[in-house]
Amino acid sequence: MEHRLRVYNTLTRQKEPFNPVTPGKVGMYVCGPTVYKPSHIGHMVGPVIFDTVKRYLTYLGYGVTWIVNITDVDDKLIHRAKELGTTVKELSERMTTDYVECLKKLNVVGIDRMPKATDHIAEMIEMMRGLIDKGHAYAAGGDVYFDVTRDPDYGKLCNRDPEQLEAGARIEVSDKKRNPGDFALWKGAKPGEPSWDSPWGPGRPGWHIECSAMSMKYLGKTFDIHGGGLDLQFPHHENELAQSESYTGQTFARYWMHNGLLKMGTAKMAGSVGNVINVVDLLAKHSPETVRFLLLSTHYRSPIEYSEERLHEIRRSLDGFYRFFERYARITRSSFHDLEVPGHHTDVDRDEFEQNKYYEAVGEHREEFRRCMDDDFNTGGAVGSLFELLKSLNRWADSERLDNPGVSNVTLNYFRRGVIVLRELSAILGVFSQAPQEEANSADQMIPGLMQLLKDLGAEPGAASDAQSLMQLLIELRAEARKAKNFAQADLIRKRLTELGVTLEDRAGGTGWRR
Repeated sequence: MEHRLRVYNTLTRQKEPFNPVTPGKVGMYVCGPTVYKPSHIGHMVGPVIFDTVKRYLTYLGYGVTWIVNITDVDDKLIHRAKELGTTVKELSERMTTDYVECLKKLNVVGIDRMPKATDHIAEMIEMMRGLIDKGHAYAAGGDVYFDVTRDPDYGKLCNRDPEQLEAGARIEVSDKKRNPGDFALWKGAKPGEPSWDSPWGPGRPGWHIECSAMSMKYLGKTFDIHGGGLDLQFPHHENELAQSESYTGQTFARYWMHNGLLKMGTAKMAGSVGNVINVVDLLAKHSPETVRFLLLSTHYRSPIEYSEERLHEIRRSLDGFYRFFERYARITRSSFHDLEVPGHHTDVDRDEFEQNKYYEAVGEHREEFRRCMDDDFNTGGAVGSLFELLKSLNRWADSERLDNPGVSNVTLNYFRRGVIVLRELSAILGVFSQAPQEEANSADQMIPGLMQLLKDLGAEPGAASDAQSLMQLLIELRAEARKAKNFAQADLIRKRLTELGVTLEDRAGGTGWRR
């Protein structure tokens, strides 16, 4: 297997060749949400990015196991459940369902397991016992704390010493701690809160121990990639790293990957700031594909600028792809979305590419896409390559006049194979997997207007009842009117269709239409 891929490791602050623990296999853990409120778009940044990371690793031939946890017991959950007059269990299950549905809508399909914290209390207690036995943790009045002074490497993920970390973070105050920077592994039960039995009395786990226990259960003591948002680097990931390596004496994760955060203007999008936009509300206005493109349009370590203007700009740019898919269907009489997606990377046949200058350009764009993804999963660059590939395919169709009838099967076959590359690369980004649903919905909504136009023209729709059939009938009526030099009627048909949001496109092979 090639080792072209390089990954930026937060721990070492440099790009490193990607070498997994077990050759050919990758274990990846990404911190999931605390499920106390509906998912907002900020919750989708990490999943979309790491879904794309998994897609690319799979494309390279790796077998990838991807874990995303669910924090279903936490202070925020307890407080929110009380506000709503419900139980922590009911609220967490309802919000988990919302989260999973949002992932599906954004085509995040690669998660293998979504373990819940409350299903792994036993593993957490076992880990706490081991840390106490080794002198890295201590029990105090029903709580258990990790002693940061017992870990000489504490702070290495953030590259700061413990005193700096303590000064720069909001640390929970407790007179039970030996040191101000110590963090809770177990919290003694308070009246009315969920609790579990433990050797230190009833209580519940701290946030950090949850991820250590679940990641190691499913991926082993040392795994390949630990991911999450930049805001989790401290204290969450720093504490995970410290307690895990203190417990096992081994490297916890080989590569720490932190994605940039969503920004609205100069502010981070977050519940604490009060500027969040729920996914359900966002998808009522914008297609999932548009949103996914937004999240992949920059390098994953960079901030993502969110605005309505940016979303509309992306949607307009995607129209170029949608128009091309329609063009491909006209040329080949088959759907772009029915093309079989290559399961993994195959080496390019240089001799074959060089037989056709357009096919050669396709090969160059494919290689540039790979170079971007091999350079620390640079999806922003990869998206740029996809747009350049689109331009080359359109130039190819123009130059060879593929829209005209009578094109040879050999030429069409070459073109089809070039388009398969677009299908191959877009699948890595998780886009264009199916025809845009909004287009289908939009077409259905214009049926009453098309029926009325036919009625006004004195025409009968016959058996036609769907948008495509009704439009074909109107196109034929317009063609007949033009042939009879009845330009007033032909212009009326175009004008009324324009009012319905339909554009007619007169081409050499006939007239087409699009919303």
